[in-house]
Amino acid sequence: MLGMTSVDIGIDLGTATVLVFVKNKGVVLNEPSVVAVEKESRQVLAIGKEARKMVGRTPGNILAIRPLKDGVIADYDAAEAMLKYFIRRISGKRALIKPRIIVCAPSGVTSVEKRAIVDAAAQVGARQTDIIEEPMAAALGAGLDIIKPEGHMVVDIGGGTTDVAVLSLGGIVLSDSIRTGGNKMDESIARYIKQEYNVLVGERTAEEAKIEAGTAVCGLRRKSYEFRGRDLLAGMPKTVSVDSTEICRAMEESLDGILRTIRSVLERTPAELSGDISEKGIVITGGGALLHGIEELITKETGVSAQAADDPVSCVALGTGRALEEFESVHSSWVSPRRV
Repeated sequence: MLGMTSVDIGIDLGTATVLVFVKNKGVVLNEPSVVAVEKESRQVLAIGKEARKMVGRTPGNILAIRPLKDGVIADYDAAEAMLKYFIRRISGKRALIKPRIIVCAPSGVTSVEKRAIVDAAAQVGARQTDIIEEPMAAALGAGLDIIKPEGHMVVDIGGGTTDVAVLSLGGIVLSDSIRTGGNKMDESIARYIKQEYNVLVGERTAEEAKIEAGTAVCGLRRKSYEFRGRDLLAGMPKTVSVDSTEICRAMEESLDGILRTIRSVLERTPAELSGDISEKGIVITGGGALLHGIEELITKETGVSAQAADDPVSCVALGTGRALEEFESVHSSWVSPRRV
């Protein structure tokens, strides 16, 4: 077994991005959840960053696909290939003795969807796979002390889902999940540009516009973004300049869905925990926490102060790491064992 080593791995298996945490090393990999395959043979051509470059730019015989949809596995073979590739990346030239893996899943994930995650992990050689709910991992990664009898609220806005949870005494008191996140916002922006300007743009362009000029509160930001796409009437390339307020309006439906979910959880929260949340505020994690104005929007619409975590994008992955480090302790209730 010379040259082989055993490691514990935490995986934030996101719709838009995969982050991998290795025990005692931290977050060692952050790659887009994209796999490029040959259409007929399904041969894998590229994974991660290289595959993402192909989105919207592939010839007819190549597909750039996202193996995960709404936070769960949608294309099993592509997800398995992606996991194998990333685990090989972190192991380098050393072969890994069957690792223990903790994988995050949305709070609303079904038993069938959990089984797909466990099966994919088994195929990449895991000796044991455990599932941790994303809001739990997000809270741990944000450094919240959820062991005490005090209420904390976490809003994790990912690429495919938004998870909202109230935590206390080391567990989730109540939670809700909506299959709306950053990707739905990107789709809404692209659809708005198509409807209002008759210009077809790709998801990468829409995402760049959201980051550079988007805002969650109309009027809070004054920037513009030049969309370059195809004129649907003339069929020629065309550029249109769109300001932050229009981009905000394009995302309103997605943001309203997230706000409704937050309000629903707050309305069902026990009175004592509501008092704690009112005092401590709401913690926002995930890539959506970086959206301009999201803190102001949630604060305004709920009446509870909201603040993004220090490293919102890495929170869930860091939370899997904390769960790995304290796995043998009494806090092993943080995860649901799914041995394979």
